[in-house]
Amino acid sequence: MHRIVIVGGGAGGLELATRLGNRLGRSKRAHVTLVDRSATHVWKPLLHEVAVGGLDTNVHQISYVAHSHWNHFTFVLGELTALDRRTKQLNVGPVLETEGMEVLPGRSIEYDTLVLALGSRTHFFDVPGAEEHAIALDSLEQAERLRKRLLQACQKKTAHSSTGENPVVDVAIIGAGATGVELAAELRRMESTFKDFGILAKSPQASLRINLVEAGSRILPALPRRVSDSTQAVLESMGVSVLVSKAVTEVRATNIELADAQTIPSDVSIWAAGIKAPCVLGSLDGIAVNRINQVKVSRSLQSETDENVFAFGDCASCAWTAENMVPPRAQAAHQQAMFLFKALCARLDGLPLGLFQYRDHGSLVSLGSSTAVGSLAGLSRGGKIFVKGYVAEFIYAALYRKHLMAVSGVRRAAFAIAAHKLSRMLSPRVKLH
Repeated sequence: MHRIVIVGGGAGGLELATRLGNRLGRSKRAHVTLVDRSATHVWKPLLHEVAVGGLDTNVHQISYVAHSHWNHFTFVLGELTALDRRTKQLNVGPVLETEGMEVLPGRSIEYDTLVLALGSRTHFFDVPGAEEHAIALDSLEQAERLRKRLLQACQKKTAHSSTGENPVVDVAIIGAGATGVELAAELRRMESTFKDFGILAKSPQASLRINLVEAGSRILPALPRRVSDSTQAVLESMGVSVLVSKAVTEVRATNIELADAQTIPSDVSIWAAGIKAPCVLGSLDGIAVNRINQVKVSRSLQSETDENVFAFGDCASCAWTAENMVPPRAQAAHQQAMFLFKALCARLDGLPLGLFQYRDHGSLVSLGSSTAVGSLAGLSRGGKIFVKGYVAEFIYAALYRKHLMAVSGVRRAAFAIAAHKLSRMLSPRVKLH
């Protein structure tokens, strides 16, 4: 059978593997393999909720092993390390225990069609101390690390508050894109819960002092100005300090330094300022990449240097218009997964692949349980309308439901949503351990 190997089980990679498995794997027309370095999948836009302890990951995780069994594809645990295009083989590194012992050795996987969907990683821009002292939000492991760091900082300040020390916990979020903005809002929303459970002192003086720092002239620079201005107004009404046109020059253990010589205290520093594709892509055999390691692809999502290698999502550089590239958004990865599903089926039938056309449906930013802002395309004569409040939050929540249905089907998605609701009813609002 034709061997299709997909590397990366993010939103796009998992959706593509699921659709191909149910279409080609079930009928034995192709052998579909998904490779990922993690054993489970969590929708990346939910990581900021994991980071503040407001999301039960056991409910929202999808096991790749179980999902592959139900959807007729094979899952391989491991991280891509090298590629040999001549022999059409990719190398997967060994899997290690926490203590460093080898669980699985390194392996080689043969392919006829290779699809790279490795997503993106945080770009620290070589800022001194950033990678050492600031926590990124690329993975479930990093989100859990941030959650524990927040709990420890709050508990430490609470324990010392009786001695007269300031019980304020300083949190610095560097980068005011969607991740930074949503994290700031979620932290402020969870502050009262922290106090209810004694994680943060209940005195009026105890609080989270949140600084959202952006090097550009406004927050959410990729979204329309009206969305940016409205979001900033909501954040400031919540007590979040928004600092724009402030470039960070150094991150230290207890503070961050700005270009204007201003120092901001920080018990917890979070880096959400930029992205780049994984470094391994720049080392692959003859695969052309740009300056941030994204694979250069044609409008058919094929690598410019190898027609048997495809790439999509955050790790691919694909033209949208003559001036713009397809943006690194979840909706782009979903659209490209749908295109590749049809294109790879056509490829097996010897038909043309077609050309990918990105359609911007707008963007939404969640600012809490009943607050969201954004713009939607195609609902007005001008092309976009501004939405906020409960309507925007309902649409935002629907995006996650749509993702669940795309990878799990309607029945399993319905059970997952019900399990989430029950978990919220039977568990504390915040994860306490």
